Amino acid sequence: MISRRFLLAGTIATLPMAAWSHTTAAQSAEWPAPEWLAGPALDTLVDRFPAPAGFQRLSTTSNTFGEWLRQLPLRPAGEPVRLYDGRLKPDQSGVAAVIDIDVGRTNLQQCADAIIRLRAEYLRATKRLSEIAFHFTSGDLYAYADWLAGRRPLVQGNMVSWTSVGPKTDTRRGFRSWLDIIFTYAGSVSLQRELVQLRDPSAFEPGDVLIQPGMPGHAVLIVDVVVNPGTGERRALLLQSFMPAQNIHVLNNPGGGAWYRITGEKEIVTPEWTFAPADLRRFPER
Repeated sequence: MISRRFLLAGTIATLPMAAWSHTTAAQSAEWPAPEWLAGPALDTLVDRFPAPAGFQRLSTTSNTFGEWLRQLPLRPAGEPVRLYDGRLKPDQSGVAAVIDIDVGRTNLQQCADAIIRLRAEYLRATKRLSEIAFHFTSGDLYAYADWLAGRRPLVQGNMVSWTSVGPKTDTRRGFRSWLDIIFTYAGSVSLQRELVQLRDPSAFEPGDVLIQPGMPGHAVLIVDVVVNPGTGERRALLLQSFMPAQNIHVLNNPGGGAWYRITGEKEIVTPEWTFAPADLRRFPER
């Protein structure tokens, strides 16, 4: 990610609010509806991306992060990816579908941030507010509960101190303000530290992450997995944001289609980054 994530320079300013999306997915009764959606139903990931021939979707437990991701709503087929300032992403060849969620109006919600965003949205949708917390690149932990309690970071160089502004209630606007603070001071380095490496790279599941920390680094999220019941081979559907901040989108596979082989591959080549199976990580259960 870019240098602001490592230097932690400056102090936090008031960040402009995002323009919210106005569509919703057709949702199962068990899937918590995302609060940012309202309006007529559109496709979900499951609707738009059927399992390839010979494969079936990997079984997931109800109300898990992986199951939640499968129901993410998509914007209409063919809609392009736009940057945070409204400009079109110059190269659209890697875009398989656009997730129906805002990107914000500032250059913040980039690669690791998109993964943090979806994980945090899932935890909030499932009423697990006490678990919503991420580290800054400095190592400082900042929980949404801290924001609600009125705790705010003051950043000078690489040093973080804290001040209090009084408690707040849980609202969409407040949650989004907390996320923008996280996006400003976290990145691929801090996110990788929070994730657990998969001991068996062939056992990846929806919700796992391919991540390479650095400046720049990159991270993509596995949003769905299919399995061949005869051979046990798994394939993954990948999602990303990138630099500059842009719509979160499902990735085309440069080799064809949208499903990716990971097991047995020396390299996982995505449209804008190349990973290895050793880059697989998972969110720890708290």
